[in-house]
This record gives sequence, C-alpha cells and structure tokens, in this order.
Amino acid sequence: MKQSFPDFEVRLARDAADLRAAQALRYEVFVAELGGDGPLVDHAARLERDRFDDVADHLLLIDPMREDRPVVGVYRLMRAEQAAKAGGFYTAAEYDIGPLIRSGRRLLELGRSCLHRDYRGGTAMVHLWNALADYVAQHAVEVLFGTASFHGTDVAALRQPLSFLHHGHLAPPELRVRAIDERFQDMNLLPADAVDRLAALRQMPALIKAYLRLGGMVGEGAFVDHAFNTTDVCLVMDTARMNETRRALYTRAGRGA
Repeated sequence: MKQSFPDFEVRLARDAADLRAAQALRYEVFVAELGGDGPLVDHAARLERDRFDDVADHLLLIDPMREDRPVVGVYRLMRAEQAAKAGGFYTAAEYDIGPLIRSGRRLLELGRSCLHRDYRGGTAMVHLWNALADYVAQHAVEVLFGTASFHGTDVAALRQPLSFLHHGHLAPPELRVRAIDERFQDMNLLPADAVDRLAALRQMPALIKAYLRLGGMVGEGAFVDHAFNTTDVCLVMDTARMNETRRALYTRAGRGA
C-alpha cells in the first residue's frame, strides 16, 4: 500500500530500516520529549521499541522534499491475526478488551501514533488518516481501538477532561472495555453538571478530540502509566456507528478520490 501526496509520501514500513526509522521518531516524541520509558527502550541507539513491533504494520509519513527523506509521522496498526503472534493486543496490558474480542467483529488496534514536532498543526495527520482509511477498507475493519494519552500522571489536574469523557462519551456496554482492576482510575471525578466543556476541551489532546469528532467513544476508567508519564484512556470507534460526515474521512468517496 503506497500513496503519494503533493507534500508527503505515506506507506507501510517495508524493511528493518523503515522500522528503525519509526522507532527513532517514537523515541524523540515519547521518550526525549514526553519523558517515557520502557523495558525495551534503547537509550543508546535512541529507539523506542516493544515486543509488538515485529508483528505489526507501521504506517509511515515521509517528507520527500527533504534530502534525507525523514519519517515524520508514524501509526502502528495491528490486526487480530497479527496480535495472536505476539500473544495478544498491546491494549490488553491496560484494559480488559474482552467485549471487543467477544463481539466477533474485525478489529484493528491503533497505537504509537506520533508526529515530529515540526509537522504538528498542519495537514500531516490528515495524510496519515487518509492512508489509514485505505488500510481499514482493505482489511474490512469494523472496530478501531487503542489507547490515547494525556501527558502527565496527576489525575486531579485532569478531572475536567476525564469527567467530560466519562459523562459524554462512554462506549455502549457491548463495546465498553474497562481499565484493569489493579490500575483502574475512575474518570467520574466531577458530577456532570460541574464539567466545564470548554475547559475540558482545552486540556484534551488533539488526537483524542479528533477521535471524538469521528464518533470515538471511551472505555470505562483511565490507566495511569507512570513508565510513560501518561494517563491513558481507551478509544473505541465502531465504523458501523459513524454518520456519513464522519465516515467521509475513512472512505475514498469522502476524499473525492
């Protein structure tokens, strides 16, 4: 799968060098910039790695206008048959994803999404999502899911956005994953009438807001990840529930192609 745009090239990683480039960008964002860490992070080589990388697909955003053609954006994509080779989905370390597994629907886990700091706020993420749309169609994916993060582990400081998600965007019971019991953090930190929508949205990471605009929902509870210095929520997107406006981002017709 390969797509070219006026300013970017978007394609799946093809070899070890591509994977290494993705891991290098992830290191710069998740480790150097946000202070994360992990058992397989290679600080000497500046690579953010884990045990799922070898079985997953890696969607790369490349800037062909620069001589070194750097990878400036990454999405890790893992289908159920790929996850089986790794012993399960990454998300299962933080959430009970049993409802998704039992649904019998075709699942795609989204993870490790990041952009180089110089490419944020423009069209870079749109290009990644356009290519993701093709991948979703190619593999007949029915449900997208994955963790998305707030920076920091001070839950009290995040009470507005977490409560906003809890009261307004909980997934339906049949798709409602739940943070694992031993690390469960209640997101019902404020009563519904005390939630300041504007304040909540100001604190909301751009990626989470984008998922909500696509019809994304959240699982029950947050997961505080001290290793990565984040507070995670699990986003779930049911393609069958998207209205036509939201669906446009995931179909060729919506892009006029």
